[in-house]
Amino acid sequence: VDAKSPGVSVRRMKLQGNWLGGTCVVTFEDVQVPKNNIIGKLNEGFKPLMQNFNHERMVIALQAIRQSRLCIQDAVEFARNRKTFGKPLISHQVIRHKIAEMARLTESAFSFAETLAYQLENGVHNEIGGSMALLKVMSSKTFELCAREASQIIGGSSYTREGKGQQVERLYREVRSYAIPGGSEEILMDFAMKASRL
Repeated sequence: VDAKSPGVSVRRMKLQGNWLGGTCVVTFEDVQVPKNNIIGKLNEGFKPLMQNFNHERMVIALQAIRQSRLCIQDAVEFARNRKTFGKPLISHQVIRHKIAEMARLTESAFSFAETLAYQLENGVHNEIGGSMALLKVMSSKTFELCAREASQIIGGSSYTREGKGQQVERLYREVRSYAIPGGSEEILMDFAMKASRL
């Protein structure tokens, strides 16, 4: 349907994060769809929409993994340069453990993503919906932890939109934009369990 068709209205939404995302509310009021514009069979659009979720969830998961790596990068750089009690912040065991946990979860999520990407590349599509849902949950939860821990390591600077912590401030604000789209974590966990036929 052309966005300029009679009865179609579009309004931009203000988001918590991902300010450049362009998310909009699209309203259809008595809109006529020309027969030539129908994709697939009439009233059977739900199935292809559902099939697209594997791709959408993979993209969201990979983006979350990348954002987790940015959190790790910024936390390590800050911890190497910041001095506390006369020595670099990174020399404190608790800081190294935080970074190790961030890396462990991020690399595990990436390995899981590579496994599912291989399966997709080799023709496995419908059978991996549950696994794809778990990957998306794993990646968004990992990103949330990494954003939190990077913020803890960087401290007050990660609460400002300028300076050394500005990237982590933005990333922490955007965590929800990875946890909710493509299915909320709770819905996806339940879907994965149903798909496994336990």
